[in-house]
Amino acid sequence: MIGRLTGRVMEEDDGTTVLDVNGVGYELVTPLGTVGRSKVDVEGRVTFFVHTHVREDQLSLFGFASEGDRLAFRTLIGVSSVGPKTAIAVLSALPAHELGQAIARKELGKLTSISGIGKKTAERLLLELKDKLSILQAAPPRVEVDGGAAVAPPPSTNAELLARALVNMGYKSGEADRAVEQLGDKVAEAPLPELIREALAVLSK
Repeated sequence: MIGRLTGRVMEEDDGTTVLDVNGVGYELVTPLGTVGRSKVDVEGRVTFFVHTHVREDQLSLFGFASEGDRLAFRTLIGVSSVGPKTAIAVLSALPAHELGQAIARKELGKLTSISGIGKKTAERLLLELKDKLSILQAAPPRVEVDGGAAVAPPPSTNAELLARALVNMGYKSGEADRAVEQLGDKVAEAPLPELIREALAVLSK
């Protein structure tokens, strides 16, 4: 399974990005704007967080600018009748943080305005994602710069994502920082859902 790729963007067209990694071209399906929000190193290489989707007759790679965006995608495909293509369409129209806001405000119209999302699917998203706002809102929002171009803040570390998720769940910043500190080196290595579960266990003591 491929979890992350770093390379040079060779092609980008209508939600598909070809990333050259040491001479091998990986074709990834990406939400619109992903390349512009991704981390770029001094050599011009871009890092994508990858979800590998395997079916009997197909293997597809989905690329994201941050761990938070990938986690939001995985949360979306966990919703009944929402597949990878629909999840990509949702995140192309509403980056994870904005999707979390739309769910919290029960903005049905904003969801049905997304191509391919009908009223029933929008209602299902509102119902099944209402208890997962901390995951969606852990992804960093886009920020506006002069000229109106949308760019991303520097990618968050796991520690920052975890602390933000805990605060969104109602804990104080000091409590969130304490939980992050007690998890130690594991914070940099374990997936965010696991970290959230362990942090909640720490805070419940």
